[in-house]
Amino acid sequence: MRVLNIPNSLTIARIVIIPLFVTTIIYGRYRYALYLFITAMASDMLDGLSARLTNQKTELGTFLDPLADKSLLITSFVLFAVYDWIPKWLAIVVISRDLIVVIGWVLLSLLYHRSKIETVVLGKAAIASQLLLLAYVLLEITFPALPQVHDIFFVLTAGLTAVSGLQYIYKGLKPFNAS
Repeated sequence: MRVLNIPNSLTIARIVIIPLFVTTIIYGRYRYALYLFITAMASDMLDGLSARLTNQKTELGTFLDPLADKSLLITSFVLFAVYDWIPKWLAIVVISRDLIVVIGWVLLSLLYHRSKIETVVLGKAAIASQLLLLAYVLLEITFPALPQVHDIFFVLTAGLTAVSGLQYIYKGLKPFNAS
């Protein structure tokens, strides 16, 4: 099986988009930032769908896809918080959850040779809410006539993110509680 297949190419393209996205934000080209962000979101959906439909899952893709997702999300949350487009506490919640999950994975991998993290439904829902929130914030900046994001959406995204983090912790520790 070829390593550089369509799903992996889409994932690599998403990684390449990130510095372009940052540049468009820094230089105030918000419409282009919106286009790049939507392209990155679409490539995320397409790479996974393509890998499953064409049976082209690879170890490289299994590693790069979540790396690309986390890189885009963390970069976006940091930038948006720095520009005061989202509350800083929300960026802290999202980044902390990801750090806790990654550190937990590393510890389980090193100590118990368990290297697979199975996704949880709440985890996918949290990422979807994060992406939609960020996309809407960019839409709002690009088209100021749109209604502002209401604080409840920040709270809901943070809550879903935190609860999904707890679910990952529970799932990671569950085999040890059965012993």
